Amino acid sequence: MSSAPALAFNDVSKHYRGFFRSQWVTALRNFSLRVERGEIFGFLGPNGAGKTTAMHLAIGLMFPSSGRGEMLGHEFGHAPTRRRVGFLAENVSLYHRSAAKLVRFYGALNGMRDPQLRRRTTEMLKELEITDVADRNAGKFSRGMLQRVGLAQALVNDPELLILDEPASALDPLGRMRVREILLRAREAGKTVFLSSHLLSEVEQICDRLAIVIKGRVARVGTLAELLESQDRFVITAKGIDALMFEGSQQNGFIKITVPALTQRRTIEKIWLAGGEVIAVNPIRRTLEDLFVELANQNGGGHSDEAINQEPK
Repeated sequence: MSSAPALAFNDVSKHYRGFFRSQWVTALRNFSLRVERGEIFGFLGPNGAGKTTAMHLAIGLMFPSSGRGEMLGHEFGHAPTRRRVGFLAENVSLYHRSAAKLVRFYGALNGMRDPQLRRRTTEMLKELEITDVADRNAGKFSRGMLQRVGLAQALVNDPELLILDEPASALDPLGRMRVREILLRAREAGKTVFLSSHLLSEVEQICDRLAIVIKGRVARVGTLAELLESQDRFVITAKGIDALMFEGSQQNGFIKITVPALTQRRTIEKIWLAGGEVIAVNPIRRTLEDLFVELANQNGGGHSDEAINQEPK
């Protein structure tokens, strides 16, 4: 893995003028994050937490108010680097052309030419299962079909880095499975995927690491195991003891006892004194949804739309 990250946000802040010109709104505040090359990175947070702003900064659609960032070794907004990136916006909006012409058009914008462009267009239409409707006007497509065309245009230039905002939100289960396969193959090929999604089950299945953004700042970052294993409570599995002595659930001769971390040692000693055997001690594993809701509630919903009256410095 290269020492230079695929994406790096270094103390980035982004402020907007509010509805009243004297008022400013903060989308990101002192935001720092590092995405390594060759990983699928999940980017989560409540609506309005600043995720889309961070993605738009990375690809140069806007500029930070302060701080700096790098994408594939160059500062955000470096135009030639964008040819090495595939981007899918949350709300797919495409010209009223046929699906095939649209994919070719976006490939050409990234400097691709025939015969490579023709070959990759054909491959992407087949990959996203839209070959049968390739000659139809995309303006008449359903939202799910538009999403497939949007994914095809993001992939056509065989990018080193994929930045995807809600890529599976409009897809049916088969479509979501197809996207998972595509992203996993991209990782196997050494490419990087930066993925924002509210479909937490999808994130859990494919992401190597993830960050949860609350009010424009990173609240948690790490692997799923690091984030979901709670160190506050543990489950002790034991056998050979009277279940009436402990509050727990019994199954197949074993008893599972849930205890706070502070009483873990005392409970184990109590099991031994009762002549029992401790089989396992494991931290309780939360779901990603549990963690997401917990962090959002701790921060009043987690939205980053924080109004300030004076101009930010």
